[in-house]
Amino acid sequence: MAGTFSGARADEPLRPIANMFDPLSKPAEMIHDASIITLIICAIIFLIVTGMLVYVTVKYRSRGEIDERKEPPQIYGSSQIELAWTVIPIIITVVLILITTRTIGEIQDHPVPKDAVHIRVIGHQWWWEIHYQKPGAKPDEWVTDFTIANEIHVPVNKHTEITLESADVLHSFWVAQLNGKTDLIPGLKNHTWIEPRATGVFFGNCAEYCGTQHANMQLKVVVQTQADYDAWVLAQKTPPPAPTTAEAIAGKKVFYANSCVNCHKVDGTPAAGVFGPDLTHLATRLTIGAGIAKNNEDSLRTWMHDPATLKPGVLMPNMQLTDKEVDEVVAYLMTLK
Repeated sequence: MAGTFSGARADEPLRPIANMFDPLSKPAEMIHDASIITLIICAIIFLIVTGMLVYVTVKYRSRGEIDERKEPPQIYGSSQIELAWTVIPIIITVVLILITTRTIGEIQDHPVPKDAVHIRVIGHQWWWEIHYQKPGAKPDEWVTDFTIANEIHVPVNKHTEITLESADVLHSFWVAQLNGKTDLIPGLKNHTWIEPRATGVFFGNCAEYCGTQHANMQLKVVVQTQADYDAWVLAQKTPPPAPTTAEAIAGKKVFYANSCVNCHKVDGTPAAGVFGPDLTHLATRLTIGAGIAKNNEDSLRTWMHDPATLKPGVLMPNMQLTDKEVDEVVAYLMTLK
């Protein structure tokens, strides 16, 4: 039986507001504080410059006919003015550099607690593959405990260390309320971390243009209580039950008779594909297609008829299934809990 989680609702919008001004994790809070200081400095500069422009415009506006022969007083070689508009911008720039450097340094040089959750996120065009580290394994010797797609589940008030990789092109991992952007670069490993202070479902997305469906490469971070998280982990490590209805049984046969097993994996079955998302517990996820549609029978039916209907350019082909076969496969997929 799948574990429950706080904050997930059937009526939750697919594109909730990702508000960096409402930070709910330590690294996001540090970025928020640095951003506020930067905005205040920029606002002061804006007000001073705008105020001077308004003052000059009002004070020296024309009050009659303009005598083109009369030239206003000119100032040449004023050391004070030259010094002012050279030194002041330099000081402001140095302050902003120091603020930014300190914030980045504190986020990157954080200590990793021994009880931290370790996950590995791999960006694909256009979905997210998430691996959970086996408890007790060394972080530098990765051993996958289980794999999911497009959703990250973490416990509240606990450090989660995230290793970021790309399977194809440049991507960028960004969950605005939990941390800043971190790039996923082919051939390299980057790292980030989160430590959420509240339960709920947080919206994230790819923040680096990566092709046709970049805007629809979304993910959800589901923050749960420790008890709910433990129940969810146990459920993810348990193979889904075998289908019991005639339609779902027939759907399983259709699923394995086609090329689905070449791309997708379902624990406890011969399906062991690695090119597409792991479908072991598909029915428990909030969305399909990396956030393109809510996870329900209608959306799955549309997706199975032709994935490009929902997500043009998607790499999953149209399997040319009949209406009856689509209904049967959907019935089977809904048993993957």
